[in-house]
Amino acid sequence: MRSFVVVVDVQGDFINPSGALPVAGAEALIAPMTAWLRALRPDDTAGVLFTADTHVPEIYARSEEAKEFPPHCMRGTPGWAPLLDPAAVDPAIRCYRLEKGVFDMWAEADVVIESIGKAEVRVPRDAFFARLKQDGVDHVRVIGVAADYCVRWAVEGLIERGFKVTIPGALTRGIVRQIDAVAAEEWAQADVSIS
Repeated sequence: MRSFVVVVDVQGDFINPSGALPVAGAEALIAPMTAWLRALRPDDTAGVLFTADTHVPEIYARSEEAKEFPPHCMRGTPGWAPLLDPAAVDPAIRCYRLEKGVFDMWAEADVVIESIGKAEVRVPRDAFFARLKQDGVDHVRVIGVAADYCVRWAVEGLIERGFKVTIPGALTRGIVRQIDAVAAEEWAQADVSIS
């Protein structure tokens, strides 16, 4: 059975200790994440989606997120840049990107998923995931940061859409809660496993 992969917000401002909103210990994730992505095989991986927290100053200043967190991941800055290279993924596996202006990758109605590198694909997010289900992909593996924010909401949206979810625990970090605590407190009855 093939699974899909979602890589959540592995960007400079969250990963680098000098970033605008660093997640403690996240810099240690880059090498093992890269190795994990390199080990993905086309016969059991339907694709890889890289999400990117994406803000612009004038909109962010008026957002709910600005009440809790300093400006971060401003489009075009080094802190916005992804720190994982999609080229690490076997070229036979299609890679995609999704830019989002809020924590939750499912919250904005007009989000699209775009292909990286190959023939251009632009598909509305919900249609993209519905197509995965139609194609028999019902399992998603999720890695990234932060476990108790963007990873959490990515997983919750996948659960709501009927996907089974696996999270390699060593490939995520949280701000306050780590992924095992999030899973125990939020998904005790869901089809989510921490590996």
